[in-house]
Formats: sequence, structure tokens, C-alpha cells
Amino acid sequence: MFGFMNGNQMQDQGAASAPRPGRRQRSRIGLALGSGAARGWAHIGVLRALDQIGIRPDIVVGTSIGAVVGSCYCAGLLDDVEAFARRLTRRKVFGFLDVNFSGGGLFTGNKMTRLLETEFKDRRIEDLDPTFVCVTTELSTGHEIWIRRGGLVSAIRASYAIPGLFQPILINGRWLVDGAIVNPIPVSVCRAFGAEIVIAVNLSSDVFGRGTIIHDHPGDGPDVAEPEAAATDETGRTLQRQLVDSGERPPGLTSVVIEAYNIIQDRIARSRLAGDPPDILVGPRLGRIGHFEFHRAEEAIDVGYRSCMKSAVEIEQVVKAFG
Repeated sequence: MFGFMNGNQMQDQGAASAPRPGRRQRSRIGLALGSGAARGWAHIGVLRALDQIGIRPDIVVGTSIGAVVGSCYCAGLLDDVEAFARRLTRRKVFGFLDVNFSGGGLFTGNKMTRLLETEFKDRRIEDLDPTFVCVTTELSTGHEIWIRRGGLVSAIRASYAIPGLFQPILINGRWLVDGAIVNPIPVSVCRAFGAEIVIAVNLSSDVFGRGTIIHDHPGDGPDVAEPEAAATDETGRTLQRQLVDSGERPPGLTSVVIEAYNIIQDRIARSRLAGDPPDILVGPRLGRIGHFEFHRAEEAIDVGYRSCMKSAVEIEQVVKAFG
């Protein structure tokens, strides 16, 4: 049975906010791990840096790839997910993408599910330490759903189910998709569960500023791209063309979905961070890493680590000030 909450349902907040027995009485620290697909490997570097400076969060809240890395951390599997990420190659990444010819997404996600089940087995969210919360979105209503109890694998699958790419996940009668639609950087969830200090990781910090207005763009010209003919190639090569853009062709299906999705997340994240800013915002500069370039984990982890270490003094000062 999954424990669902949304932003308007905080009846269990008191219980969730209570310090665990034996934990020293200090300000509770929340860590909000944002969405960003392949750029999310940077979360591993951030967690390594926090550990190095002696910061262990009391609650970890993850959206999308943030839910994947955050749950691994809370389950004591950070070493395993880092080793897995560093072993990925472009070929291996494509091998995990099982094309779906029916249903609600381009990929079924079954291969990834089997991998998660191998690692997590029957782990339940409520048994993790630190406390973990997974952010998802209900497809039919747009409700922001916080999963804090129940099977871990299904919750993670729902949190990264990008609409159009992965099938929605049915949990307790709700069709759930990627939490980034409503809360890309879940600072508010950390606050709701009693965090007095919130450290947030924004994987899109260097794309902020996108979306200016072009006042006078000409509507004529020779550079009008024509749709490509139906592919006759084998599935693997067709899929690769969809995932990896070429300047000579129109963007592939997945690129269109991801880029449009990224714009939406950027707008939502700006608004939500302005209304409920974290105490510390870590912003790895990851714009050069494509959303499906999961094979570039080493680079992303290093950027995340260095970005967090730059904020080390500030983090220590904030934690000390709060006591």
C-alpha cells in the first residue's frame, strides 16, 4: 500500500516531522534533488561532497532522476549506482530502451524496471534512512503526488515516467507520471516534512535565462525543413537518430519531447524557487550534457561534486547558524 499526499493534504505532517529516536536534536536538513534526465548523475557528486563536509540530510526528496539517485542514497546503494553509471556506454544506454509499439509511451521501461528490481528487491520507502519522499504527478488531474510509503521500484518508475516517452504507472488507482511536470526541484516537499534547512540541486541552472522574446522574426526564407520519409532502417539505428540530433535533419521525436519538456520545467522551477527558495541552491553547470547522454556520468558526477564543494563554506555557515 502506497502512502499518497499532495500539496493540500498534510494531515500526517506532524508525524513525518518528528525527529527519529536517537538522532541528535539539531535543525533538520532537507535535500531536494531536481529533475534533469542524464544530468542527474551530478546528484551523485553532490552527495559525495556533502558527505565530505560532514552534512547528512534528515530527509531526501527526489523528482525524476533525483528520485532515482536519492532513493539509492537512502537505501545505502550510492556506491552501486555510481559504479553502474560510470560503466554505461552509449551502446548500453540504447540497450535499456525497449521500444513500445502500443500503450502510452515510446518505451515500456521494462528493462530498467528489471534492473531496479534486482537492486532494490522488495525495499519499501518507509524503511529507508534518511527519510525519502518521491514526487510524481497524477495524469488525469495534475495533482502533485508525494509517495512516502510502499514499494520503492514502482514509485521511482512513476517519478521518471516522462509523458510520451515512458508509460504512465498505475499505483492505487492513479495513473502517475514524472513529478517534474509540477515540481522540478521539490523544495516545498522538504519544508512540508519538517526541514528547517533546505539544500536544493538545480540541474538546469545554466539554462536559466532561456525564453527571451524575439520581437521580429521573419516568416519567410529558404530554410524550411521538410518531414523525413518513414524510416526503413533497423529499429536500433532509427532509435539512435531519434535520440541524437544532427544539424542536418529536423530534431528527432525524443529530442522534441525532451526540449519542450525542459522549457516547461525551467519555467515552473523559476516560479517555484522564487516563491519558496531553498537556503542553499547548488547549480551544477551541465548544459553541455544532453538529456539522453547517460554515458557521460563521469563528467556529470565531477561537475556536481565541484559545484557543491564551491558552496561548502556557505553550507557550513548556514547549518551552524541554524544550530
